[in-house]
Amino acid sequence: MDIREWSLIIFTILAQMSVGAFVALVIVHFFVTRKAGVTEADRMSDRALLAIGPVLILGLLASLFHLGTPLQAYLAVSNLGTSWLSREILFGVLFALGGFIFAIMQWRKFGSLIIRRIMALITAVLGLALVYSMSQVYMLETQPAWNTLATPISFFVSTFLLGGLAIGAAFVINYSWVKKTDPSCAEVQCELLRGSLRGIALGAVLLLGIEFITTPLLLAYLAGGDAASRESASLLGSQFALLQAFRLALVFLGAGVLGFFLYANASSTGRERVMGNLAIGAFVLVLAAQLIGRYVFYAAHVRIGI
Repeated sequence: MDIREWSLIIFTILAQMSVGAFVALVIVHFFVTRKAGVTEADRMSDRALLAIGPVLILGLLASLFHLGTPLQAYLAVSNLGTSWLSREILFGVLFALGGFIFAIMQWRKFGSLIIRRIMALITAVLGLALVYSMSQVYMLETQPAWNTLATPISFFVSTFLLGGLAIGAAFVINYSWVKKTDPSCAEVQCELLRGSLRGIALGAVLLLGIEFITTPLLLAYLAGGDAASRESASLLGSQFALLQAFRLALVFLGAGVLGFFLYANASSTGRERVMGNLAIGAFVLVLAAQLIGRYVFYAAHVRIGI
């Protein structure tokens, strides 16, 4: 695997994580506002918003290494009518721009809450369009291992699973900051953190179920397909079998085991340190699993024809 494919691994993972984190942040902010008011919601989410933009920009920069001439990257947007790659680039830029505008509006409190929510919703839709366009880039008849429903499903599972756990870890770090700098609101923030992490943990367990259903179905489909499909299935079952098993073990430990204990600890008071360690540990394990999974995604495909 050359540097171009490694750049795609980094780009797809970071971009999907950014979209998932932003969507999760918007959802949490909405429910926290209804429960505790906009001030507490902003106190919980504004610092977490800081991490999303740099992660996306890093992913977009990594994607440039896939191009033969990075300085001519703008030309890739010239075929929006027929090219999913052009749409992917367009939605990536629009999502980054929308996120930047929303962040400025949110931090400076420009506009009313309703206007900021509308901007956040537009940005979230642009992000989801980015992930969908990204998945469609790989729906190619010449790449049977990619040209299945498993590709968009796995991309969206990665988006919400990794993004949700990433924003959960960001909330934990933000709570530590709030506790040190403004102890008077720490109790309220702790309760909001526990509620948010319970929702994130529950979502992680549900997404884990989708992951564990999709993987064997894809292998079965490829094993019963054409020669290229069967070759991909053979690679997944032999050369990449250990990596696949390791990936599934990591995602099971992160989203399943740690997700379960995260939910349990977030349901009780006085478990903040354990809860925080579980949230960060779950994110790290799932991130490692997704990186391995994306490596296998690119390494095990078999092309039909030249």
